[in-house]
Amino acid sequence: MSTVNSKATALRRAGAFFVAVVVAVALGAMIQTQYNLAALAALGVDIPLAIRLRTTGQDLLGFSPVYAVLVVWALLCSLPVAALCARRLSQRAQPLVYGLAALVGLVVAVLVVNQLVPMPTLIAATRAWHGLLLLALAAGVGGVVFARLVRASAP
Repeated sequence: MSTVNSKATALRRAGAFFVAVVVAVALGAMIQTQYNLAALAALGVDIPLAIRLRTTGQDLLGFSPVYAVLVVWALLCSLPVAALCARRLSQRAQPLVYGLAALVGLVVAVLVVNQLVPMPTLIAATRAWHGLLLLALAAGVGGVVFARLVRASAP
């Protein structure tokens, strides 16, 4: 493969990775926000739609950068493993492998961070298994997006 082709491939992969991170982080931030608002609502707090939307926007700006570090770490570790596993699979199965790898990668990243951070948990939604699952599913969507973008941009 020529140097030009390998550089173009690396750029396509980097672009696909960036889009996958943005998708996973945006979905995860929105899930985290709604999860927290649901906990407040369960306590009897009335949360109108306008406040839900404003809070979601604020968390997209405020929580996303911190969460992005975790997602980048999770995807940097999990997507190369997915690439190794997906080599022998059909192109139809590959996005599923990438999605599952990203899902598992995020779960592992959250569990590691929760062990290292002195707080009870860094991300409130991950205190319960269903919150962690929702955030992991968001990362899984990012993994699927990555696989589809890489495949779509392949020469």
